[in-house]
Amino acid sequence: MPEGDTVFLTAARLRRALAGKVLTRSDFRVPRYATLDLRGQPVESVGSYGKHLFVRTPELSIHTHLKMEGVYRVFTPGQRWTKPGFTARLVLATEDAEAVGFSLGLVEVLPLSAEHTATDHLGPDLLGPNWDAAEAVRRLSEHPDQPIGLALLDQRNLAGIGNIYRSDICFLRRVHPATPVAAVEDLPALVDEAHRVLTRAAHQPPWRALAYGRQRRPCRRCGTNLVVHLLADDPALARADRGIYFCPRCQPEP
Repeated sequence: MPEGDTVFLTAARLRRALAGKVLTRSDFRVPRYATLDLRGQPVESVGSYGKHLFVRTPELSIHTHLKMEGVYRVFTPGQRWTKPGFTARLVLATEDAEAVGFSLGLVEVLPLSAEHTATDHLGPDLLGPNWDAAEAVRRLSEHPDQPIGLALLDQRNLAGIGNIYRSDICFLRRVHPATPVAAVEDLPALVDEAHRVLTRAAHQPPWRALAYGRQRRPCRRCGTNLVVHLLADDPALARADRGIYFCPRCQPEP
């Protein structure tokens, strides 16, 4: 699943293509909004919150989530799409650009005044202008027995971290991912690390993974081969792609 930096950069790309322009075409390829026509509506802004994207007109907010396979591509009018047309879920076009959302996991249209309902349940946005580290620490601390490797994935604690960054954040802090939140030596420092990592990834891409995807390869600090383990409250629910990567020497078990 794309993480906060990917969504942040996608929003920036859509902002360049759409913001400040008038829609000449809209095509919602989901049954609920199939008849919605936003031609003539100006796009006032494009933004992100965690893993959520918003394209805003004066009265409406088009809320999308990439989920596992979603992606946006921007084309010039008439340019051939680089992904199969049947996977398109949303098309927003202006006089000089055509933004297409393929395989989007969620497409909904909200009154602009109700946009907050899509994010009210989320923790602070790591890449947002109102990032609140203290609130993120407070939310994490409400579940002291939860492994930090799971707590970082919970978007209700802080929004934007996925499997890549939870692995790398724990690696940088030398924290074993199974460590209970209450046992993390310096939780505010770990939260600050998360903010630093996501900010770097979003503003100076690409991020070079430190631990994620490097099983059986040497640790960049000590040379020990990295490992990958499943980490879930119920092992039966753990997905293979949700394994967390760490160094068994630099990140000893709690």
